Amino acid sequence: MNQINLYTTRVMLIAFLLTTFCSLVSLPAFADTAAEIDAEVVAAKAKLFAGSPEALELSKSSKGLLVFPDVVKAGLIIGGQYGEGALLVNGRTTGYYNTVAASYGLQAGAQSFGYAMLLMTDEALSYVKESDGWEVGTGPTIVVMDKGASGGFTTSSAKEDIYVFFFDQSGLMAGLGLQGTKISKITPD
Repeated sequence: MNQINLYTTRVMLIAFLLTTFCSLVSLPAFADTAAEIDAEVVAAKAKLFAGSPEALELSKSSKGLLVFPDVVKAGLIIGGQYGEGALLVNGRTTGYYNTVAASYGLQAGAQSFGYAMLLMTDEALSYVKESDGWEVGTGPTIVVMDKGASGGFTTSSAKEDIYVFFFDQSGLMAGLGLQGTKISKITPD
């Protein structure tokens, strides 16, 4: 009898969490104000460059920098992530964007992290600015830089359109990635 109660309790808990998650996902997204996003981007950019000399060096020759300071990812079988950020060109904000992804499969937990996309070509910058929303993996070529890959990296070996650096990760959820991520323009309050 205990096995049945344990199974029933787990099923009810999963159903409750899925219902709660689905109701949260269906709520309209409200953007932070432009000033809030700008302040978070400035702080995130400083953290990124302090923790990654490769990102700092690469930024000197980049055409633009798309920064998402705080992306929240959570899931229990069904998951999602959301964050807001800004596109910087010559150190000035030229637009605001969100990053959204949904996933399903064997997953449980929650985490927050930031990431920055260094746009290395004029074509990549134009693509981001002119797109109505784009899914990572379509369009410009993207390389995700991890601690191991960035160790032997130099600006002379940078040949791709976009380089992505993750930073400020906290929480418990396996893996960071951008598969299935959609990036869209937003208009903050």
